[in-house]
Amino acid sequence: MRTSTITSLVVALVLAVVAVFATRTYLADQQARLAAANGSKAEEKTLVVAAKPMRFGDLVRPENLKTISWASLERPEGSFQTIEAVIGDETKPRYAMEAIDPGEPVLTSKITGAGERATLSSALDPGMKAISIRVNDVLGVAGFVRPSDRVDVLLTRAVRNQEGGDQTLVDVLLQGVKVLAVDQTADERKDEPSVVKTVTFAVTTEEAQRLTLGANIGTLSLALRNIASASAEQTRPLTIADLGGGPIASDLAKNDGRFETIEKLVQKVGDELGSRIGSVEDKMKQPVKEKQLQIVERTVEPALPIQPKWATVGVWNTTKREEHRVGLIQ
Repeated sequence: MRTSTITSLVVALVLAVVAVFATRTYLADQQARLAAANGSKAEEKTLVVAAKPMRFGDLVRPENLKTISWASLERPEGSFQTIEAVIGDETKPRYAMEAIDPGEPVLTSKITGAGERATLSSALDPGMKAISIRVNDVLGVAGFVRPSDRVDVLLTRAVRNQEGGDQTLVDVLLQGVKVLAVDQTADERKDEPSVVKTVTFAVTTEEAQRLTLGANIGTLSLALRNIASASAEQTRPLTIADLGGGPIASDLAKNDGRFETIEKLVQKVGDELGSRIGSVEDKMKQPVKEKQLQIVERTVEPALPIQPKWATVGVWNTTKREEHRVGLIQ
């Protein structure tokens, strides 16, 4: 066999090996890229949020929801990944248990279970009861108490004292009670004040007994708490005797002594004026040594009537009357 032929066969064999190796490398690289792409899609996480505002009692519809990308490994507790997981079976709808604004995650705590109704009992925590009391525009803090607010309940009543008479006192019956609804409104996002007639609270069984008893023996009123206030305060019953002078107002206590100076000046002026008035009274009480004045009564002669100097005489001349003045003899 000729040398050129052998060389050609060797070169062809080398090229074939290189081509096979290159093809296998290319295919392996494409396969790895495809696997990586499929893996990234599989690892892509989504979160179901509200696309439109929903309020208490609204039906959870697909058009009210949307999904957003969620890259974090941690997810909100009770959240959903797909809209289908929220809607579920159409014969068992879900309802909003509280207000959900656009972009806010849809959680199991904010919607009812499949087929459950949106009732106030579903919003109660285990072991809690819902109880309502009657209020007016004053006792209800002028209508500014809204669902999800925290209030203190005050009881005004009359008790029998040791002398046998009635004594009125005010006591803090409950502290930090959560408001579930005002009248028939449980929407916590409705912030316009309105005059309400009833307020519904979430309380324990014992607290419900306290409210019921207090409503029957006295008058219940509400005190709105700060949204960040969660501590219990030490309180005591207050009676009419505690309404005396009372502590000085905080704004007067911060006047840096200015009011104290004014008070001293007013007191000084009052003392000087009192001393001057006292000296004048002492002088008036001293006996008068001057000559006494003689009072002479003056006789008044009666005034005579004034005599007229002339008289008026009327004379008729054919068709008209003429008047003439005639002097009188004195």
